[in-house]
Amino acid sequence: MVLRQVLKSKIHRATITEANVDYIGSITIDADLMERVDLLPGELVHVWNLTNGERFETYAIAGEPGSGVICINGAAALKVSVGQKVIIAAFALTDEPITPRIILVDEKNRFVKYLQ
Repeated sequence: MVLRQVLKSKIHRATITEANVDYIGSITIDADLMERVDLLPGELVHVWNLTNGERFETYAIAGEPGSGVICINGAAALKVSVGQKVIIAAFALTDEPITPRIILVDEKNRFVKYLQ
């Protein structure tokens, strides 16, 4: 069996609402957005900063549903600034094709539409 790492979940063009260097670590994401893209609390995510090119990995924490929160916590908070745009992505190891859940959000991190 050959396992391939393929895109599973993606939040496109999210806006950073907070950056908290004093928190233990992770990224806090509005729970409604996590549900839309099938992200679980504690799941590994990649964060790609569209504004400055920084890239890092961390784990997801569910924020308050409907809050629009995208908060980078811990040391990674030094790689972002409030208002910057990011892509948040997660991958799965699988031997079967999967259809990723990809969403576009607006400037307040409200769901706009699913992307293909």
